[in-house]
Amino acid sequence: MGVILTKPLMPFMIKSILERAKLYFPNTEIFSLDYSGEHRYNYAGLYERTCRLANALSDLGIKRGDIVGTFAWNTHRHLELYFALPSMGSIIHTLNIYLFKEQLVYILNHAEDKILFVDEDLIPAVEALKDEIPKVKAYVILTDKSSLPETTLTPVYHYEELLAKGAPDYKFPEDIDEREACFLVYSSGTTGMPKGYFYSHRSLYLYSLTICFADAAALKAEDSVLMIVPMFHAAAWAFPYAATLTGAKQVYPGIHPSTKILCELIESERVTVGNGVPTIWLGILNEVSSSGADISSLQRVATGASPVPAVLAEELDRMGVTIMHHYGITETTYGDTTYSKIRDFMKSWPKEKQYEQLAKQGIPLPLAQMRVVNPITGTEVKWDGKEPGAILWRSPALNYGYFKDEERTREVFDKYPGFIDSQDLGTVDEYGYVKIVDRAKDLIKSGGEWISSVDLENMIMGHEKVLEAAVFAVPHPKWDERPGAWVVPKPEFKGKLTKQEILDYLTKKLEEGKIAKFWIPDIIEIVERIPKTGTGKFDKKVIRKKYWKSSKRQDKLADS
Repeated sequence: MGVILTKPLMPFMIKSILERAKLYFPNTEIFSLDYSGEHRYNYAGLYERTCRLANALSDLGIKRGDIVGTFAWNTHRHLELYFALPSMGSIIHTLNIYLFKEQLVYILNHAEDKILFVDEDLIPAVEALKDEIPKVKAYVILTDKSSLPETTLTPVYHYEELLAKGAPDYKFPEDIDEREACFLVYSSGTTGMPKGYFYSHRSLYLYSLTICFADAAALKAEDSVLMIVPMFHAAAWAFPYAATLTGAKQVYPGIHPSTKILCELIESERVTVGNGVPTIWLGILNEVSSSGADISSLQRVATGASPVPAVLAEELDRMGVTIMHHYGITETTYGDTTYSKIRDFMKSWPKEKQYEQLAKQGIPLPLAQMRVVNPITGTEVKWDGKEPGAILWRSPALNYGYFKDEERTREVFDKYPGFIDSQDLGTVDEYGYVKIVDRAKDLIKSGGEWISSVDLENMIMGHEKVLEAAVFAVPHPKWDERPGAWVVPKPEFKGKLTKQEILDYLTKKLEEGKIAKFWIPDIIEIVERIPKTGTGKFDKKVIRKKYWKSSKRQDKLADS
């Protein structure tokens, strides 16, 4: 055995991120839209309010290891909770505000949250749960109003009143082990209720460092960062922590952020970096096209959760904006992901080929290790861009197991020892770039042949009149499954796009050898909108219910 060193003099702790920002960037601005207007302060102010919040939490009886829930939007108050709870040794649990009642009740009872922080406009949703969540002992309302709104929640406290009573100094513990849990998230699964997963101080610190890498988001003190990814999703990809670590300006869009509001914030706050799923950026570009909004300050776009459509890559490239396309899962947040970029030797390729390469999920960031293996033999697939396999992950920041869920821990963490099964399928090309074939649940098996919903969606979205397209399986008496598609036209083509135009477009792609005949959808519906999850992904289980509700195939009604 080699020499075992003593523990590090400075372990990875969330409080260290905030302390660094207060010390070196005290005057850097943090902006947040609030219920009645704008809220501006700085890192010195964030530190003081975080201390006040920690004192208030202590007065409410919160101790180290306790789990405290948030049911909230992207605001400065949510940011304060991001730091106060982990820094005092407790655990923040961010709840997805878009989940349905049964899921929320299950999650709150499973997590055993002691207190729930609730944004004012979300009070009715929590009131509908209160009689079924006995573990929650108190509620705190996040509002800028001087008095509490009427509510049946009890006991209930006013966030700002608690902070006003809290002392401006707090002695955060120094003896927290960097491996201690500090953040709890629940990810949806293909079956059953959401799974609980912990991030540790070490995890989130390493993820934050990774986001600062040049091949990730390349965050720096001079940046102005727009936080679009919901703070209830995967720690907002750890961007609030990474931005604080670097001392960058932070911009929070508040409640119900529309694409119009996002564009206005990019312009007014001179945003240089933004994070969000591709559908969000498509909406922003559409708003720019229709309103003439000025987003010229934007330099880099961090995106993921679904492939980058060629039309998005092309338009951002034309604007001189660098796309940082990443792929990961909730358990890895944004730091343990792949990244896709056009490398120097690819810059001589035709633009269309470059965009196709950029749409792939890419290669792992330095701290992550990925394998793509045959699900049956466990051997790695060929780097030929053709052979599909299961995508596996591991990294120094990835923690083992789900919270109080041994069965699904075995399914995901033990199936391939030493790795986590992403439950995605993908191929690897000759350069090592992985490409998602599909979520296992979203693959369409027609007559024994597989059809990738992702590839078909991207092809349809290449039509000049199409804004969005979602592809899904529909039942068929002979072939078992066939592809169906919901298509949203761009606003200027509303009422001017027909099913036949989509069929003609795909037939042309067939003639060009870019699609197989059996891939052409049996069903095409032109719709005003496609249902989405709280993180902006297409909610295909909602779509599938229309076609599979009378079927015995209940797996088609499960979450994607």
